[in-house]
Amino acid sequence: MYCRRCGYYLDDSTAVCPRCGERREDRRFCAYCGKPLPEDAAFCPKCGAQVSDQPPYGEAPVYGTKSRIAAGLFGILLGAFGAHNFYLGYKSKAIAQLLITVLSFGILSFVSAIWGLVEGIIILSSKEYYDAEGYLLHD
Repeated sequence: MYCRRCGYYLDDSTAVCPRCGERREDRRFCAYCGKPLPEDAAFCPKCGAQVSDQPPYGEAPVYGTKSRIAAGLFGILLGAFGAHNFYLGYKSKAIAQLLITVLSFGILSFVSAIWGLVEGIIILSSKEYYDAEGYLLHD
């Protein structure tokens, strides 16, 4: 079964779509007009579309509100403090970077800085980088 809002594949145990939050209904719906379908329908009684188990579109990526460029620049410029990970919602990594810098009184800040630099470059060079909530970063 596929989510009727975003087309994401839902297995039998999923009650809510993990991508868009739409509640799953056990009834079948027309993929084109969204109207409920009778159990044995081969065509939608409302719009006439042929009923299929596949969504009428491919799985479209879902973008969040976070910017890939901002996250990458945070990583390069402020990586020693974990700013990019705080921005993306990866709190445990961000706190680890911050603690390495602060608790060593800056002596080990180069470790966090290199870590942030590498992550910043990866974020900027990757087209598919996700935030902590599972959304793609937009350009």
